[in-house]
Amino acid sequence: MADDAAPTIVRRERLLQEVVDRGFLRVADASIELGVSAVTIRSDLTALELAGSIVRVHGGAMPRGAEGASESSFESSLAHAAAAKLAIGRRAASMVLSGQSVLLDVGTTALAVAHALARRTDLHDVLVVTNGLSIALALEPGIPRLTVVVTGGTLRPQQHSLVNPFASAFLESLHGDIAFIGCNGVDPEVGVTNVNLPEAEVKRRMMQSAARRVLVADASKLGSRRLGNVGPLSDFESLVTAGGPEAAVVERLEGAGLHVIDADVDSPVAR
Repeated sequence: MADDAAPTIVRRERLLQEVVDRGFLRVADASIELGVSAVTIRSDLTALELAGSIVRVHGGAMPRGAEGASESSFESSLAHAAAAKLAIGRRAASMVLSGQSVLLDVGTTALAVAHALARRTDLHDVLVVTNGLSIALALEPGIPRLTVVVTGGTLRPQQHSLVNPFASAFLESLHGDIAFIGCNGVDPEVGVTNVNLPEAEVKRRMMQSAARRVLVADASKLGSRRLGNVGPLSDFESLVTAGGPEAAVVERLEGAGLHVIDADVDSPVAR
């Protein structure tokens, strides 16, 4: 792409083009390809961000407007696949035992899990850690049977979520029993993906802090691929889904080693 002798303006133009072409450019990759230090790349990216050309994210940069591309707001997603999410929430909540610690992700499917946990009057001494403000409020009726802890971090209004800095640092100190992770895509080849990179990063940290990892995603997410990598299917114990997942997609996911649980939207799940 460039070398040390390239004028700053030329280097930044080429850097911007790479960000636009790739959709996400890592600082480490740009440093190698341009033949300059990571410090120089970060300085260039800061200048491009101030000019309104890109958005800085952890580890790199994205084109302006891409960070929230194709991402629906929390409120606009509530009505989508509502019955399926209700079934997923009941089934996921049924996996939790008294005395356990739960790491609960953000999103409207995770919200259904939160409501189901709060309704389980048989549970006691359950600690729930979340990086979602809406999730924490949904769990509040379960107090004191549930102890609710919020990670802290930078607020993303789109999903009312807390991301880095600070969210991952907090999660690094935990060792939870089970994590429920939402996503925007579950693909047999690509794995689990999310439309938003900062949230994808926190999801990965949450997974690393849990002994068991369970995906929660309605049928519309199966077979889809999004920008941010969350992890391979092998990182998860199972997927709880509902809403009429296609048999062919389920077969491919199970063939890739993921146990798929189809929560029946018409029947309550036994505890």
